[in-house]
Amino acid sequence: MSVVSNGLPTAQEIVGPTPGQRLRRRLFGHRGIVVGGSILGVIILMAVLAPLIAPHDPYEQILSARIKPPVWYERGTWEHILGTDQVGRDYLSRLIYGSQISLMIGFFAAALSGLIGTAMGVAAGYFGGRVDLVVTFLITCRLSLPVILVSLAVVAVIGGSLEVVILVLGLLLWDRYAVVMRAATLQVRSLDFVAAAQTVGCSTWHILVSEILPNVMNQLIVVATLEFAHAVLLEAALSFLGLGVQPPLPSWGLMIAEGRNYILFDPWLIAIPGVALFTLLLAVNLLGDGVRDVTAPENRG
Repeated sequence: MSVVSNGLPTAQEIVGPTPGQRLRRRLFGHRGIVVGGSILGVIILMAVLAPLIAPHDPYEQILSARIKPPVWYERGTWEHILGTDQVGRDYLSRLIYGSQISLMIGFFAAALSGLIGTAMGVAAGYFGGRVDLVVTFLITCRLSLPVILVSLAVVAVIGGSLEVVILVLGLLLWDRYAVVMRAATLQVRSLDFVAAAQTVGCSTWHILVSEILPNVMNQLIVVATLEFAHAVLLEAALSFLGLGVQPPLPSWGLMIAEGRNYILFDPWLIAIPGVALFTLLLAVNLLGDGVRDVTAPENRG
């Protein structure tokens, strides 16, 4: 217990909050981080605990129970809370397991493309010269190729699967990382602390990892959230066209594709996975924008 005598402030009040306390206040005081992080946390928890919380086997087909509506419809039952699909598979169970597919594709595709694009962008921005010319040429070549068309062509030739979709998207979505990291590195490399590190003889690797990357991290976070959402949407589009994740995997995009023939009479077959996909992307973008706000250099004081 702290004691205050003669009305004088305590040592804690004089020193002020620690950097960790200030960071926690900014994190939990930002509405986007709280809302987006909470939603994303629930989705991640749902994916991790899928074998425990799914009421049915997502692959079990019961033809006698096909196209059962959700519980809020007149013919709905609590046995299948979100109804069943066209072959009698429980929709809630497939939605829970589908979160694993979407999170896996979004994370690994964004991580692979981020590794490639960040390395290229930072190298181009820091070294300049011929390195910058080569990277700029590669970025221009990549931007001349439409992502969805290239993805369709590659997946159609190789064959659709979870691994192929992750690899293709990871190798195609690095251009935004490279462009943003190149521009951010060009700004940071001319600052005094980088010149000071060069003057005292720090290695190039030390300067890139300890001086450059921490000061472009907020831009990297924003791009990563955008590419996460982009990868999830592209997977849904590929699965909708039959060239992405293949049945019987419970991908949300595949669930939308399988329900498109019933859109007029049973629209919930598309609405439920569509709302789940929208919620995931909204949570990721809210969280990314919030982390960008609190980690920006002008907001660290």
